[in-house]
Amino acid sequence: MVFIEKETDIELRCDAEKVIERVVDQSLAEEGFPQDMEVNVLLTDDDSIHEINLSEREIDAATDVLSFPMIEYEVPGDTAALEEADIDPETDEMILGDIVISLEHVIAQAEEYNHSHRRELAFLTAHSMLHLMGYDHMTDEMRADMEERQEKILAACGIPRDDEEMLQ
Repeated sequence: MVFIEKETDIELRCDAEKVIERVVDQSLAEEGFPQDMEVNVLLTDDDSIHEINLSEREIDAATDVLSFPMIEYEVPGDTAALEEADIDPETDEMILGDIVISLEHVIAQAEEYNHSHRRELAFLTAHSMLHLMGYDHMTDEMRADMEERQEKILAACGIPRDDEEMLQ
């Protein structure tokens, strides 16, 4: 289940909730994770994500997306780690983690990379989902693996790099 909270008036030219839910579901499916995982997503602005980045990571800057996994993995994507996952008593679902996305960054990066808002939001969601499943990009090999997985998720969602919905 995906819980989405929006704490900004910034609007995208796409249905953000629909995009996020689709990418979360596809990310879980691609990685072989059960669909009954809980993911919390906060849509915010640069000021708020800056505050979170400073308080949680001691980085004094706004960023595009933050990921807060609730599960520790010895091997990225290893579903055996789910045995240690916390269960939400209200939903009875395993808690995968939290995602924070700056909608200001979505808009700016969509323009910078000549993507639609939909593509940029989907990309950041897929990227963050992979972090929640234990993947990282600390080395060139890890980065290449994450990029390949992100593209596979987005292609399966019908959101390729050259997304035709540039105005959505």
